[in-house]
Amino acid sequence: MPGLIRRTLLIGGAAATAAAGLTLIWRARSLGETEVAYGPGPRQVMDVTLPNGDGPFPVLVMIHGGAFLMGDKSDLPTPAEVLDAGIAIVRVNYRLSGTDLWPAQGEDCLAAIVHLQRHGAELGLDPSRIVIMGQSAGAFLAVSTALSLVEVGLPPRGVVSFYGPMDFSTMDADMATLGRTASMGATDAADSPESQLLGYPIADNRAAARALGPIGRLDQIREPLPPILIRHGDADPMIADLQAKRLREAWLAADPQAQIDYALVPGAGHGGAEFESGEVLADLVAFLTANLA
Repeated sequence: MPGLIRRTLLIGGAAATAAAGLTLIWRARSLGETEVAYGPGPRQVMDVTLPNGDGPFPVLVMIHGGAFLMGDKSDLPTPAEVLDAGIAIVRVNYRLSGTDLWPAQGEDCLAAIVHLQRHGAELGLDPSRIVIMGQSAGAFLAVSTALSLVEVGLPPRGVVSFYGPMDFSTMDADMATLGRTASMGATDAADSPESQLLGYPIADNRAAARALGPIGRLDQIREPLPPILIRHGDADPMIADLQAKRLREAWLAADPQAQIDYALVPGAGHGGAEFESGEVLADLVAFLTANLA
């Protein structure tokens, strides 16, 4: 997987270079958004929301969740607090597991970043100032994309991981450690979202499932990493908060000097209002402001 992603970035990516050199598709929306195609497929699109003022603007790239098999960029909020800080918001769609197995999702998210690096200025953006953020499955993709960029010497300014799975091979064990049963069922099962993403039951090849995810990839990295903001609800019924702890520990092991802002959100479940307002939103804006300056 890392080698495939590395080649995708270096050659621009099949998704990113298709259709006469990264054709832009513009569509004005009532909220001032612009939709952009980064590849030829119907899911290979992203939208751009600019703040008031004169650009080029730093960028928060947001990747939606949905267990890799559903969801849409429109599900993600465009926080006024982020726009008011002078930061543009880019929300990304990607191919889903019902039609395309891994690594299609990782390739798409990386192709979207490559597109921004090449054409961001045309959109009023500053491609040198990007933070990548994801929620749930989107957090897995955000962290994976950031690591791919690190591997080729083009790290983002920061990464934000909200309540994401980070090591498929330990998800069931982490829930058991907390004395819980995951509300969506066992990850090891053949019909779990993670198994459907990879095309085989996690339990049948636990080592491979670990190796392709953020934790397994961090085991192989010993170089500077970008700052990371990690938040996870301590009452999450779907993904154990121990996954966030694993991410923190693996990030620190890969780069002992890395800036890590890690906290559990008391009483919070899998997403919800606690992650879109109040203290978590304030922490997000502070993280973005500090790292996109």
